[in-house]
Amino acid sequence: MMMPSIFGEDLFDTFFDDFGWPARRTARPAVSTSTVMRTDVRETENGYELDIDLPGYKKEDVQAELKDGYLTITASANTSNDQKDSNGKYIRRERYSGTCSRRFYVGEEIEQSDIKAKFENGILKISVPKKEAKPAVEENKYITIEG
Repeated sequence: MMMPSIFGEDLFDTFFDDFGWPARRTARPAVSTSTVMRTDVRETENGYELDIDLPGYKKEDVQAELKDGYLTITASANTSNDQKDSNGKYIRRERYSGTCSRRFYVGEEIEQSDIKAKFENGILKISVPKKEAKPAVEENKYITIEG
């Protein structure tokens, strides 16, 4: 039975960490890695469509970069939640700052202008066209023989 928790995925996810073998884990992420930047990739007739879940992020927090055939998506967040009582004393102060990213190989023949991206309702939608790799032209290099 799955029990609710304020600590993580479930009530017991950190309870059994002390029994780890062969070594104990010393750090545990505050957010489960299985829920960060979940991505759906669909192949269409003309290309690929990626839907990347980024709940809680704004458009200005998300960056997409194409370099050496790799498409890198990076999302950064800085949040602060200060609550004070009527006397101005803090009841609770929480801050979060973090970055997550994913890389996808799209091919070196893809250019930045080929990729289309749209961010709405916490989902980044990216369209990458299919391009045929240019066949390498074999070039004969002859050595001059003097005689």
